[in-house]
Amino acid sequence: MRRLIRLAALAALSIGWQAAAVPLAHAAGEPESSSACQLGPGVQHVINIVFDNTHFTRDNPNVPSDLEQMPHLLNFIRSNGTLLTNEHTPLISHTATDILTALTGVYGDRMGVPVSNSFRYFNPNGTTNLGVSFAYWTDPLFDPTTSSPTDTKPNMLTAAGLNAPAPWVPFTRAGCNVGGVGTANIELENIATDIPTVFGAGSPQAQEVTTNPGQAFSDFVGIAIHCAQGDSLCSAANGGKNDSLPDEPAGYTGFDALFGHKYVAPQISPTGPLTDLAGQVIQDPAGRIGFPGFDGMEAPVSLAYVAAMQEHEVPVTYAYISDAHDNHPTGPAFGPGQPGYVAALKSYDDAFGAFFSRLATDGINSSNTIFTFTADEGDHFVGVQKTGCDGVTIPCVYGLGQIGEVNANMAGLLASEQGITTPFTVHSDDAPTVYITGNPAHDAAVTRAFERATSALTATNPYTQNTDDLTRAMADPAEMKLLHMITADPARTPTFTWFANQDYFLFAGARNCNSPCVTINPAFAWNHGDIGTDITTTWLGLVGPGVRNLGVKNDIWTDHSDIRPTLLALAGLQDDYAHSGRPITEAVKGARRDLDRLAAVYKQINAPVGQLGFDSTAFATNAIRSNSPGDATYLNADATIQSWTSRRDAFAAEMISLLDSTAPGGSTHHNDRDVNNLITKGQQLLDEVHAAAS
Repeated sequence: MRRLIRLAALAALSIGWQAAAVPLAHAAGEPESSSACQLGPGVQHVINIVFDNTHFTRDNPNVPSDLEQMPHLLNFIRSNGTLLTNEHTPLISHTATDILTALTGVYGDRMGVPVSNSFRYFNPNGTTNLGVSFAYWTDPLFDPTTSSPTDTKPNMLTAAGLNAPAPWVPFTRAGCNVGGVGTANIELENIATDIPTVFGAGSPQAQEVTTNPGQAFSDFVGIAIHCAQGDSLCSAANGGKNDSLPDEPAGYTGFDALFGHKYVAPQISPTGPLTDLAGQVIQDPAGRIGFPGFDGMEAPVSLAYVAAMQEHEVPVTYAYISDAHDNHPTGPAFGPGQPGYVAALKSYDDAFGAFFSRLATDGINSSNTIFTFTADEGDHFVGVQKTGCDGVTIPCVYGLGQIGEVNANMAGLLASEQGITTPFTVHSDDAPTVYITGNPAHDAAVTRAFERATSALTATNPYTQNTDDLTRAMADPAEMKLLHMITADPARTPTFTWFANQDYFLFAGARNCNSPCVTINPAFAWNHGDIGTDITTTWLGLVGPGVRNLGVKNDIWTDHSDIRPTLLALAGLQDDYAHSGRPITEAVKGARRDLDRLAAVYKQINAPVGQLGFDSTAFATNAIRSNSPGDATYLNADATIQSWTSRRDAFAAEMISLLDSTAPGGSTHHNDRDVNNLITKGQQLLDEVHAAAS
């Protein structure tokens, strides 16, 4: 989902290589990179690409999927590596949370952003303010509505309340420069808080924000290079700044970085302005040379940055590619097979063809480069399913009122259907998080009445004219903790999360339906956030040294937390912290396979959208809906969920210590009896929760 336009709308609405090895010699014609960059066997480059909402499966059975319409990318993965199509997101399933989980290998409870792309936080007086998930890694909470937020904790937050470890650190410590191209929070995301954090409040860059904010955004946001210690690429003469990470485990001093197109472009395009893969100078919609905005990070642009970095001493790159299903920059949204959508995917395919050819000329290929490709989530299309067209040869044409998410005024529906007018704010979404004014206890009468009323809401679907139950599932703080959605900052804990009908986008407007409470919004047609839908299932492509060539695989259950430990295992590196995910040994050459059964059970008890997550939310929803005397059903369920979480956390900690060789204390030794005992305990917990949910 587009970051900036959606954010404005929301604001308006209220394994195991343990030692690094010396890289192989460069192939002929390959660009030089720092000889200090020491990665795993045969690995000289790392290219990590995340798409915004790009699908392997078809949204319309007659229309080729996004990846089918990008054969250069699809064939590259299938021919050279493994395409995992049973890959999953965390919760809520949306851009910032999904990308940050993939970058760190931990869920939102351990990196601070389980609700995105924005969230609310409670003030001491019980009101709430807006927080934005997109902010530079060391930034405090970013609240664009005030210069003095009451919550001053870091945006990226560990379970201990510290600034989360940064994903580039193992690479820069290994002597490798790391590039960030539009990827969440590893480069500057805004000019309000990020520039004072990195450059200083009185810096020339901060003065440019005051005098020319549009140019400042193009100059400093969206692009960065984090350099190895002492590397001249990030010298002060080139505009380098101290790469400060004060809470980094084991310390992090003597490292510098370049922040922004203004400083990066001269180093990666020294002969003139940086151009995209179609030969056009990269600029923003107003014609300013520089970062084109996050919506402007289409494949020809984003991949051009990656190629230029790889060719100029930046062998590790992380890149974001914006969605193809929106008519950037103004909208509206496209439906499957619509000409604008098909044309966008064709330009993406052409870009990947040019990208792989350019890299091959440089000597950068699957023999010496780890490639990871994924999509943040699998957004759900809302609109009429067209027949008699395939998009490619016969265009799909959508008439007025045939495409667009169904916007529903939650406050109006509560008042008109349930008589509830309790003040509240909401993070508007298909999976809205609700913050009742005053921040009442989870078992207070006002909370329970509000939750029960919400669970009973219905709406008349403007497409089908059917009456839809708006509730898929609900989670109070006990269930959110099981789903890894509670952070170290109590102010950010919602009263509850409502996983609503996947066709609806919920917001809080007037407490009446004098204006229609339910309308079609053609500006957006791809919903996100929900649980148990096509939204939470996506794909992951792995290519490179150490990756097995398995083609397309649907029988390996993975989620975004597994990407980080798998990448580090292939690169021969370790993090300074334990991950929530595990290396995907099934796709790695020579990896031990004796713990596959343990890994399968581990994912189902620990992943937010694993079996335990689905069954526990069903159980929690039934309890929230109950109205038993003294609320006994709800209170007993709350205690039961807390018990499940404690047991799960204990089992999971033991399991991941055996499964993850890329974290401190990772071991290659185990006792088979202990492993079998853990598998039995995990399966017993799954069976118990499933029975309770039924």
